[in-house]
Amino acid sequence: MAELENGTKVRVICGKIGDKQGPVQDIVIDPEYLDITVPARSEFKHATKRGHTVIAYVIDGKGYFCQEKKPFSYEIEGQNYFDVKQDPFLSNGDLALFDDGDQVMVSTEKDPVRFLLVSGRPIGEPVAWYGPIVMNTRDELRIAFDENNNGTFIKALE
Repeated sequence: MAELENGTKVRVICGKIGDKQGPVQDIVIDPEYLDITVPARSEFKHATKRGHTVIAYVIDGKGYFCQEKKPFSYEIEGQNYFDVKQDPFLSNGDLALFDDGDQVMVSTEKDPVRFLLVSGRPIGEPVAWYGPIVMNTRDELRIAFDENNNGTFIKALE
């Protein structure tokens, strides 16, 4: 765990903060997976790589992400998709997908915020999705569901 000067705590699962390297390494998409807790009345800035997909998923508390304090100024997925009383804070259960940029900035007021910050280089593969199964094509999806129904979807390692 890395602790920054302002009290922000970062568990590094994959990637690097300062001299702290996460245990997951040598993945082709160059991922970063951080569990971050920003204390009340603090700010956290983190450089991101251009061309990488970057998301933040809030686990606890609430904070402003990238200094946006205007509701509806960015897309979020939350508890209630149809809620038009959107708070400018992101809070527990909210997910933000960031545009391509150089950094993510998070600030707090009276409450701390804990979130997962995940990024990686897109692999550019097609996505076919239905329910809990994600494959590359609709044919692969059909085969996966057939295997699931026949009890052969999960393969034993030999």
